[in-house]
Amino acid sequence: MNIILLDQSEIRNNRAVLRDRRSEHIRKVLGSMVGDTLRTGIINGPTGTSTIVAVNNETVELATDHSGPQPERPLTDLILALPRPIMLKRVLSQAATLGVGRILLINANRVEKSFFSASLLQGENILQHLLFGLEQAGDTLVPEISVHNRFRPFVEDLLPTLTSDCPVKLIAHPGPFPFLPQVVELPLRRKTVLAIGPEGGWIDFEVEKLQQAGFKPFSLGPRILRVDSAVPVLLSQIDLLRRL
Repeated sequence: MNIILLDQSEIRNNRAVLRDRRSEHIRKVLGSMVGDTLRTGIINGPTGTSTIVAVNNETVELATDHSGPQPERPLTDLILALPRPIMLKRVLSQAATLGVGRILLINANRVEKSFFSASLLQGENILQHLLFGLEQAGDTLVPEISVHNRFRPFVEDLLPTLTSDCPVKLIAHPGPFPFLPQVVELPLRRKTVLAIGPEGGWIDFEVEKLQQAGFKPFSLGPRILRVDSAVPVLLSQIDLLRRL
Protein backbone atom coordinates (compact mmCIF):
# COMPACT_ATOMS: atom_id res chain seq x y z
CA MET A 1 0.00 0.00 0.00
CA ASN A 2 1.31 3.41 -0.98
CA ILE A 3 -1.72 5.13 0.49
CA ILE A 4 -4.20 4.11 3.19
CA LEU A 5 -7.70 4.68 1.83
CA LEU A 6 -10.53 5.57 4.18
CA ASP A 7 -14.24 5.75 3.58
CA GLN A 8 -15.72 9.05 4.71
CA SER A 9 -18.10 7.14 7.00
CA GLU A 10 -15.11 5.76 8.96
CA ILE A 11 -13.99 9.23 10.04
CA ARG A 12 -15.60 10.87 13.06
CA ASN A 13 -14.22 14.04 14.61
CA ASN A 14 -11.11 13.57 12.46
CA ARG A 15 -10.44 10.15 13.97
CA ALA A 16 -10.59 6.72 12.32
CA VAL A 17 -10.13 3.26 13.86
CA LEU A 18 -8.95 0.54 11.47
CA ARG A 19 -9.53 -3.15 12.23
CA ASP A 20 -9.06 -4.85 8.87
CA ARG A 21 -6.18 -5.58 6.48
CA ARG A 22 -5.18 -1.90 6.58
CA SER A 23 -4.52 -2.19 10.30
CA GLU A 24 -2.49 -5.35 9.73
CA HIS A 25 -0.49 -3.67 6.97
CA ILE A 26 0.31 -0.67 9.16
CA ARG A 27 1.33 -2.83 12.12
CA LYS A 28 3.07 -5.79 10.48
CA VAL A 29 4.32 -4.56 7.10
CA LEU A 30 5.10 -0.91 7.76
CA GLY A 31 5.95 -1.52 11.41
CA SER A 32 4.49 1.88 12.26
CA MET A 33 4.10 3.07 15.84
CA VAL A 34 2.29 5.78 17.77
CA GLY A 35 3.38 9.17 16.49
CA ASP A 36 4.21 7.99 12.98
CA THR A 37 2.59 9.78 10.04
CA LEU A 38 1.03 7.93 7.12
CA ARG A 39 -0.15 9.03 3.70
CA THR A 40 -3.92 8.61 3.61
CA GLY A 41 -6.85 9.59 1.44
CA ILE A 42 -10.62 9.59 1.39
CA ILE A 43 -12.13 7.32 -1.25
CA ASN A 44 -13.19 9.58 -4.14
CA GLY A 45 -11.91 12.53 -2.14
CA PRO A 46 -8.78 14.44 -1.16
CA THR A 47 -5.47 13.10 0.03
CA GLY A 48 -3.63 14.02 3.19
CA THR A 49 -1.79 12.59 6.16
CA SER A 50 -2.83 10.78 9.31
CA THR A 51 -0.95 10.38 12.55
CA ILE A 52 -1.12 7.17 14.55
CA VAL A 53 -2.48 7.93 18.02
CA ALA A 54 -3.08 4.39 19.30
CA VAL A 55 -2.07 0.84 18.35
CA ASN A 56 -2.93 -2.56 19.82
CA ASN A 57 -2.87 -6.15 18.58
CA GLU A 58 -5.90 -5.63 16.34
CA THR A 59 -6.56 -1.95 15.71
CA VAL A 60 -4.86 1.26 14.65
CA GLU A 61 -6.38 4.63 15.50
CA LEU A 62 -5.56 7.58 13.27
CA ALA A 63 -5.89 11.32 13.68
CA THR A 64 -6.69 12.39 10.12
CA ASP A 65 -6.01 15.54 8.12
CA HIS A 66 -7.21 15.43 4.53
CA SER A 67 -6.61 19.02 3.50
CA GLY A 68 -4.46 18.00 0.53
CA PRO A 69 -5.44 17.99 -3.14
CA GLN A 70 -7.95 15.67 -4.75
CA PRO A 71 -6.47 13.70 -7.66
CA GLU A 72 -7.75 14.48 -11.14
CA ARG A 73 -9.81 11.86 -12.93
CA PRO A 74 -7.74 10.11 -15.64
CA LEU A 75 -8.32 11.05 -19.27
CA THR A 76 -8.61 7.44 -20.45
CA ASP A 77 -11.73 5.27 -20.31
CA LEU A 78 -11.68 1.52 -20.92
CA ILE A 79 -14.22 -0.61 -22.76
CA LEU A 80 -13.48 -4.24 -21.97
CA ALA A 81 -15.13 -7.39 -23.26
CA LEU A 82 -15.90 -9.17 -20.00
CA PRO A 83 -13.11 -11.67 -19.17
CA ARG A 84 -13.46 -14.68 -16.92
CA PRO A 85 -13.74 -13.72 -13.24
CA ILE A 86 -10.26 -14.77 -12.12
CA MET A 87 -8.74 -12.63 -14.87
CA LEU A 88 -11.14 -9.75 -14.24
CA LYS A 89 -9.82 -9.46 -10.68
CA ARG A 90 -6.32 -8.80 -11.99
CA VAL A 91 -7.50 -6.47 -14.73
CA LEU A 92 -9.55 -4.32 -12.36
CA SER A 93 -6.54 -3.78 -10.10
CA GLN A 94 -4.22 -3.15 -13.05
CA ALA A 95 -6.56 -0.62 -14.64
CA ALA A 96 -7.04 1.24 -11.36
CA THR A 97 -3.28 1.31 -10.79
CA LEU A 98 -2.50 2.67 -14.24
CA GLY A 99 -5.40 5.12 -14.17
CA VAL A 100 -8.75 5.01 -15.95
CA GLY A 101 -11.82 7.13 -15.43
CA ARG A 102 -14.41 4.53 -16.39
CA ILE A 103 -14.49 0.80 -17.10
CA LEU A 104 -17.35 -0.39 -19.29
CA LEU A 105 -17.65 -4.18 -19.17
CA ILE A 106 -19.46 -5.42 -22.26
CA ASN A 107 -20.57 -8.56 -24.01
CA ALA A 108 -19.04 -9.92 -27.21
CA ASN A 109 -19.45 -13.01 -29.35
CA ARG A 110 -16.54 -14.78 -27.65
CA VAL A 111 -17.52 -13.89 -24.09
CA GLU A 112 -18.98 -16.73 -22.04
CA LYS A 113 -22.50 -15.70 -21.05
CA SER A 114 -22.02 -17.25 -17.59
CA PHE A 115 -19.42 -14.57 -16.82
CA PHE A 116 -22.25 -12.05 -16.33
CA SER A 117 -23.59 -14.13 -13.42
CA ALA A 118 -20.31 -14.05 -11.51
CA SER A 119 -20.50 -12.81 -7.92
CA LEU A 120 -17.48 -10.64 -8.66
CA LEU A 121 -19.74 -8.24 -10.56
CA GLN A 122 -21.52 -7.30 -7.34
CA GLY A 123 -20.63 -3.75 -6.35
CA GLU A 124 -18.65 -4.40 -3.17
CA ASN A 125 -16.66 -7.22 -4.77
CA ILE A 126 -15.62 -5.06 -7.71
CA LEU A 127 -14.79 -2.16 -5.41
CA GLN A 128 -12.34 -4.23 -3.38
CA HIS A 129 -10.17 -5.01 -6.41
CA LEU A 130 -10.29 -1.42 -7.61
CA LEU A 131 -9.12 -0.28 -4.18
CA PHE A 132 -6.17 -2.68 -4.38
CA GLY A 133 -5.08 -0.87 -7.53
CA LEU A 134 -5.61 2.60 -6.09
CA GLU A 135 -3.61 1.72 -2.98
CA GLN A 136 -0.71 0.75 -5.20
CA ALA A 137 -0.95 3.91 -7.30
CA GLY A 138 -1.52 6.31 -4.40
CA ASP A 139 -4.80 7.49 -5.91
CA THR A 140 -8.25 7.95 -4.37
CA LEU A 141 -10.60 8.17 -7.38
CA VAL A 142 -12.43 4.89 -7.99
CA PRO A 143 -13.08 4.20 -11.69
CA GLU A 144 -16.76 4.24 -12.57
CA ILE A 145 -18.00 0.75 -13.52
CA SER A 146 -20.91 -0.22 -15.75
CA VAL A 147 -21.92 -3.63 -17.11
CA HIS A 148 -23.62 -4.14 -20.48
CA ASN A 149 -24.65 -7.67 -21.44
CA ARG A 150 -25.84 -7.00 -25.01
CA PHE A 151 -23.27 -5.88 -27.57
CA ARG A 152 -25.37 -4.40 -30.36
CA PRO A 153 -27.71 -2.28 -28.19
CA PHE A 154 -24.67 -1.06 -26.29
CA VAL A 155 -22.82 0.05 -29.42
CA GLU A 156 -25.82 1.48 -31.27
CA ASP A 157 -27.85 3.02 -28.44
CA LEU A 158 -25.55 3.74 -25.49
CA LEU A 159 -22.03 4.15 -26.81
CA PRO A 160 -22.55 7.47 -28.66
CA THR A 161 -23.74 9.15 -25.47
CA LEU A 162 -21.27 7.43 -23.16
CA THR A 163 -18.30 8.46 -25.30
CA SER A 164 -19.51 11.88 -26.45
CA ASP A 165 -16.77 13.49 -24.35
CA CYS A 166 -14.04 11.25 -25.84
CA PRO A 167 -12.76 12.66 -29.14
CA VAL A 168 -10.17 9.88 -29.41
CA LYS A 169 -11.73 6.43 -29.84
CA LEU A 170 -9.49 3.38 -30.24
CA ILE A 171 -9.99 -0.35 -30.70
CA ALA A 172 -7.12 -2.79 -30.22
CA HIS A 173 -7.28 -5.69 -32.67
CA PRO A 174 -4.70 -7.98 -34.29
CA GLY A 175 -4.45 -7.58 -38.02
CA PRO A 176 -3.09 -5.35 -40.78
CA PHE A 177 -3.66 -2.16 -38.84
CA PRO A 178 -1.22 0.66 -38.03
CA PHE A 179 0.43 0.91 -34.64
CA LEU A 180 -0.98 3.17 -31.94
CA PRO A 181 1.29 6.22 -32.52
CA GLN A 182 0.16 6.23 -36.16
CA VAL A 183 -3.56 6.60 -35.41
CA VAL A 184 -3.52 9.40 -32.81
CA GLU A 185 -2.43 13.02 -32.93
CA LEU A 186 0.77 13.44 -30.91
CA PRO A 187 1.24 14.45 -28.20
CA LEU A 188 -1.96 12.81 -27.01
CA ARG A 189 -3.78 15.39 -24.89
CA ARG A 190 -7.45 14.69 -25.47
CA LYS A 191 -9.75 12.34 -23.60
CA THR A 192 -9.53 8.82 -24.96
CA VAL A 193 -11.62 5.66 -24.86
CA LEU A 194 -9.91 2.33 -25.55
CA ALA A 195 -11.77 -0.88 -26.48
CA ILE A 196 -10.11 -4.25 -25.77
CA GLY A 197 -11.71 -7.50 -26.87
CA PRO A 198 -12.09 -10.94 -25.28
CA GLU A 199 -9.51 -13.73 -25.15
CA GLY A 200 -10.50 -14.96 -28.60
CA GLY A 201 -10.56 -11.46 -30.03
CA TRP A 202 -13.33 -9.39 -31.60
CA ILE A 203 -15.22 -10.90 -34.51
CA ASP A 204 -15.41 -8.92 -37.77
CA PHE A 205 -18.96 -7.72 -37.08
CA GLU A 206 -17.90 -6.22 -33.74
CA VAL A 207 -14.91 -4.45 -35.25
CA GLU A 208 -17.12 -3.04 -38.00
CA LYS A 209 -19.74 -1.78 -35.53
CA LEU A 210 -17.10 -0.09 -33.41
CA GLN A 211 -15.55 1.48 -36.50
CA GLN A 212 -18.97 2.80 -37.47
CA ALA A 213 -19.11 4.37 -34.00
CA GLY A 214 -15.88 6.24 -34.74
CA PHE A 215 -13.31 3.84 -33.28
CA LYS A 216 -9.96 3.56 -35.04
CA PRO A 217 -8.41 0.07 -35.06
CA PHE A 218 -4.73 -0.37 -34.30
CA SER A 219 -2.41 -3.32 -33.79
CA LEU A 220 0.14 -4.23 -31.13
CA GLY A 221 2.12 -6.24 -33.65
CA PRO A 222 2.35 -9.95 -34.46
CA ARG A 223 2.23 -11.24 -30.88
CA ILE A 224 -1.17 -12.11 -29.40
CA LEU A 225 -1.52 -11.05 -25.77
CA ARG A 226 -3.81 -12.29 -23.03
CA VAL A 227 -6.28 -9.71 -21.78
CA ASP A 228 -4.47 -9.27 -18.47
CA SER A 229 -1.30 -8.50 -20.43
CA ALA A 230 -2.95 -6.35 -23.09
CA VAL A 231 -4.63 -4.00 -20.60
CA PRO A 232 -1.45 -2.80 -18.81
CA VAL A 233 0.54 -2.74 -22.06
CA LEU A 234 -2.01 -0.59 -23.88
CA LEU A 235 -2.74 1.74 -20.97
CA SER A 236 1.01 2.23 -20.54
CA GLN A 237 1.40 3.06 -24.22
CA ILE A 238 -1.37 5.65 -24.01
CA ASP A 239 0.20 7.14 -20.89
CA LEU A 240 3.56 7.38 -22.66
CA LEU A 241 1.98 9.15 -25.64
CA ARG A 242 0.47 11.68 -23.22
CA ARG A 243 3.93 12.49 -21.86
CA LEU A 244 5.67 13.20 -25.17
